[in-house]
Amino acid sequence: MLPTKKTPPKQDLAGLTVLVYGPSKIGKSTWCSQADGALFLATEPGLNALEVYQAPVNSWEELLAACGEIAEGKHGFKTVVLDTVDNAYRMCADYICKKFKIEHESDLGYGKGYALINNEFHRVLTKLAFLPYGLFLVSHSQEKEIETRTGKHTRIVPTLPDKARKIVLGMVDLILFCDLEVTPGPDGKPTVRRVMRTKPSPNYEAGDRTGRLPEVIDLDFRVFLEAFNKPTAAPKAGASRPSAAPREAQPRSAAPAGKQAK
Repeated sequence: MLPTKKTPPKQDLAGLTVLVYGPSKIGKSTWCSQADGALFLATEPGLNALEVYQAPVNSWEELLAACGEIAEGKHGFKTVVLDTVDNAYRMCADYICKKFKIEHESDLGYGKGYALINNEFHRVLTKLAFLPYGLFLVSHSQEKEIETRTGKHTRIVPTLPDKARKIVLGMVDLILFCDLEVTPGPDGKPTVRRVMRTKPSPNYEAGDRTGRLPEVIDLDFRVFLEAFNKPTAAPKAGASRPSAAPREAQPRSAAPAGKQAK
């Protein structure tokens, strides 16, 4: 059972677990749809503008059934996209309430209902992550007030309850925050650029365990792959520690006007 040699780092994006989050209509699903052999487990509407393989999921039981089919391996998919993981968590909560015949998770008392939900959520996501496929988890973003020793400040985080968010953040290899970078143009008018932020910051959740990505990159899958596949040195110890907020622009949570995919 014990290993006799070290496991080499995974070189393929389709072998990683990735969290992609940001405001609605910024292009999260469009970005994920370009992953190799993508299969969407669609827990909410929003894919009508995309030509993708999708399995509509309306309950936790349906998600479990889909996971079972994926695990059998009788398909050609290489990347599983759970869109959104937020709705999947709500389905998990409904499943536990139904199973124990309660109306709300707090009805079991002493936090038992919440523990059951989080354990089931963690169990299924972990099982998906250990399958030989890439796993992309899509989430919306929200502003959350954080209290520290120096005072309170606002931070942008995925729209999951605190414990569920910790489960997701702890298991993923990449945390990609989709954002708008606004800079002054040559004519003085603001220029808006859709970007992904990949490094930790006090202002938002982000992270890159691979150490391959720049701090800010265009929200463009082709550009992302070029950067990801570029030969680089192994990540240094402590590389995941929070860094200062990017100097170019502060993160903004609203998407620009215009019709864009989620």
